[in-house]
Amino acid sequence: MTYVIGLPCVDVKDRSCIEECPVDCIYEGARMLYIHPDECVDCGACEPVCPVEAICYEDDLPEASVPHLEDNARFFSDTLPGRDQPLGSPGGAAKLGAIDADTEMVTKLPAAVADDH
Repeated sequence: MTYVIGLPCVDVKDRSCIEECPVDCIYEGARMLYIHPDECVDCGACEPVCPVEAICYEDDLPEASVPHLEDNARFFSDTLPGRDQPLGSPGGAAKLGAIDADTEMVTKLPAAVADDH
């Protein structure tokens, strides 16, 4: 099980969750943040600090956020635009820094999507 970042994060990327994460498993894409499902230890420290309530425990995902469960995993398992291989399990977001790419699902969202929430 893991925590998942959903649609409200797109084009917001507040980063409060990154500061709270004790295991450095929240990675920054171009338009949103992603939690690595294998690196997350399910501590829940990220969830209460998110100002847009974009983070949910996998079992508590609202129906609209269910697609983001697989999409967060795809950020690490698929080859992202501009990269020659998948990120895999880098072992911490800080050493990678921001990644100027997102999953196909996020890339296709209109820029104003965050304004709807």
